[in-house]
Amino acid sequence: MKDLSKNPYVYVIEDEQSISDLICLYLSQSEIGTKAFSNAEDALDNFEKDRQPDLIILDLNLPGMSGFDFLNELKKRYSNTERPAVMILSARDADEDMIKGLGLGADEFVTKPFSPSVLVARVKANLRRQISASAKAEDSIRFDDFTLLLNSCVLKKGSQKIPLSSKEYEVLEYLVKNAGKTLVPEQIYQAVWKVDFGDITAVAVYVQRLRKKLQTDANGNEYIRTVFGKGYVFNQDCIIK
Repeated sequence: MKDLSKNPYVYVIEDEQSISDLICLYLSQSEIGTKAFSNAEDALDNFEKDRQPDLIILDLNLPGMSGFDFLNELKKRYSNTERPAVMILSARDADEDMIKGLGLGADEFVTKPFSPSVLVARVKANLRRQISASAKAEDSIRFDDFTLLLNSCVLKKGSQKIPLSSKEYEVLEYLVKNAGKTLVPEQIYQAVWKVDFGDITAVAVYVQRLRKKLQTDANGNEYIRTVFGKGYVFNQDCIIK
């Protein structure tokens, strides 16, 4: 399974410099990393030297190895779970070209001329599908744009991993799993620290750290609310079923 914890990364394989530059410009404005190649051979060679892309934008009419040959080579080298998503971008719009490209493993076929903003929207949609598929591969809980991956003890916002210490993660997981319930500090401390006695003020410290990292929900409310005189409750309305 590909690691989607880093910012998205896209290869652009296009021999027309002006088109390649335009795509990279629009993607970078959406905080999507890019690397451009004028031929498929260089892109394949770069797989061994660089981070594997999350998605490839691929022209079909390339010097040397064609886009179809590139797709064939990807199928030989990588399994379905290891292979990056591919979006064909080509002036060839015949049905047989679309059928062949999709049959070789491409995920989308976009014809030229194209709208750069629409292309970026398609890229984002594809990346969201990958994130969703990655989350479904293990137990997870989603709230707003966040995903708590329970098996790997990771919190993500979109595709970005939010750095948490082990105790921060454990406190957050306990609160999220008990969303809607008011939990007294002693209860949280016993569940996370696994002892009956200790410095209960640690709970308040970790809750404050989590609030800074989570900030507020779409309505400007804190995810972790303080119930005066009682304890803390995680906002159940944010949980996505």
